[in-house]
Amino acid sequence: MKLDELTRAQRAAAVVVVLGPETAAPILEHLSEAEVEQLALEIATLGEVPAEEVRRILEEFYEEAVAHHQIVQGGILHARSLLRGWRGDRGDEIIDRLVSSVHIAPFNFLRHHDADQLVQYLRDEHPQTIALVLAYLPAKNAAGVLAGLEPEVQQEVAMRVATMDRTSPEVIERVETAMQSRLGAARSPEEFAKKGGVRDLAAMLNNSDRGTERAIMSDLEAVDAELAEQVRALMFVFEDIVSLDDRAMQAVLRQVDMKHLTLAMKGVKNDVRDAILQNMSERAAVTLQEELDLLGPVRIKDVEAAQSEVVRVVRQLEDDGTILIDRGEAMVV
Repeated sequence: MKLDELTRAQRAAAVVVVLGPETAAPILEHLSEAEVEQLALEIATLGEVPAEEVRRILEEFYEEAVAHHQIVQGGILHARSLLRGWRGDRGDEIIDRLVSSVHIAPFNFLRHHDADQLVQYLRDEHPQTIALVLAYLPAKNAAGVLAGLEPEVQQEVAMRVATMDRTSPEVIERVETAMQSRLGAARSPEEFAKKGGVRDLAAMLNNSDRGTERAIMSDLEAVDAELAEQVRALMFVFEDIVSLDDRAMQAVLRQVDMKHLTLAMKGVKNDVRDAILQNMSERAAVTLQEELDLLGPVRIKDVEAAQSEVVRVVRQLEDDGTILIDRGEAMVV
């Protein structure tokens, strides 16, 4: 098999084979289950690849890895300039091939600025523009920016993030291009997925300090109580209960109605079930397990309602100061 005859998936399979199990294992952890399955299938059906073709595959892989790193760090123009100096005209070929096959997230060039720099950069922008940018930044980065904005701007930006739906590629490209022209970076237009909404705002607030979170949620509730509740419901989901330490978990279990708890545990993953059972007395754990075993088919919405009740207890205990939740870790006061 020759390089030109191989698909990109087959080339990836060849790279994994050459790297070997120990080296490849940490890389596979960054892939989705579907991607790993596809890669495994390609490996199983790859057949024999001549040594010279393997060398060419590895060379291409290395070049694209370098190009991708430079794109992420400084944008496409920056990467193109560096690769031209490294590979001449071939540098353009590498960049063009990479851009056509790999998605570069909008506003990616802002991810390497710290929160204070981004606040200074964005503070004079319209709240809608700030919301659009934050929706595409990692939640932790966006949280830092949100915390640094003036209180009245925070509320406006948070509301716009929560109510944001699909933004046209043309609008995103226009905003991004204007920002890039000031920072000296550039990128090619891409198709953009839906971004923003209550889930993105909840992720930002989950990564914010408690003061910022309280202020924004208070303002949001005053403007749109229903929207605020949607955001609040996503800020600590039932599965997050595994992040509570034993004392905090026990404090929650003392307040939860056992009927709600039984229903809430229907169909949950083993780690969630184990985290709950191990924080109960042996007798209570056996009783709960028996009730779960006897519980027949139930409606998903009933399970979700029960899980929401458990989450309500967690939030109530946090508001009362009984437990503290910080970045997914909890402790009893």
